[in-house]
Amino acid sequence: MDTNDVVTQSPLGKDTEYINSYDPSLLYPIARDTNWQAQGIDRETLPFKGVDIWNAYELSWINHRGKPEVRLAEFRVFADSKNIIESKSFKLYLNSFNLSKFASQKEVEALLIKDLSKAAEGRVTVRIYHPDQAPEFGQFTGFCIDNQDVDITAYTPAPDLLFTGEDEVEEVLYSHLLKSNCPVTGQPDWATLGISYSGKEIDREGLLKYIISYREHGDFHEQCVENIFMHIWERCKPDSLNVYARYVRRGGLDINPFRSSEMDDIDNLRLSRQ
Repeated sequence: MDTNDVVTQSPLGKDTEYINSYDPSLLYPIARDTNWQAQGIDRETLPFKGVDIWNAYELSWINHRGKPEVRLAEFRVFADSKNIIESKSFKLYLNSFNLSKFASQKEVEALLIKDLSKAAEGRVTVRIYHPDQAPEFGQFTGFCIDNQDVDITAYTPAPDLLFTGEDEVEEVLYSHLLKSNCPVTGQPDWATLGISYSGKEIDREGLLKYIISYREHGDFHEQCVENIFMHIWERCKPDSLNVYARYVRRGGLDINPFRSSEMDDIDNLRLSRQ
């Protein structure tokens, strides 16, 4: 099945009945291989590992006395899983808890782990916590490249904008100017992008132009980050590379993909736009 078929068969962009009784069949998995195969990348030779961190701000269920419980949740779907989970289906699935009775938070957590692991066909962790325990806002460390006075002409991904100098560096760069679009609805997806690497120094002007070139690109969050990683990896040839996008929430969920040549996990750093 190609990418277009996967997208058109998903719940995205369609009128949908909201189910308020627990229903794990609402989850819609999408094979990660779909994006890799389109770029001629083989699963066995991927140069990255990582995790997709989801934060849910609208998790609720009914306790044994009929009283609602409200919680926040953090989900980690690891990049070695077979599937990503389509975001609207994730929202519909979480909504299905709204009028369902559960004996305890532990029961809800166990169901979430079971259902999401099955849909992803891989590792998933879940942490549920009270709204009063929400983490403080933080920020990326390093150098923000956004203040460069550059002329922009490309608004679809242009990896040829990426190049390096000769100096060897180890640095952390970030930008608040990443924007991509939902591949079906066209709704904007806004993000802050962090890049840490070691190797030949990446030209900052070219990097900023490249990041902005995603402005009219339609793709899933996870695939955008993987494409950014692969373009930098192949064109700039760093010794090590981490790419981390913190997307603004939509529909009570934010999605934060992290891809790395060395690490498979990262801190859940909540930014001010989230």
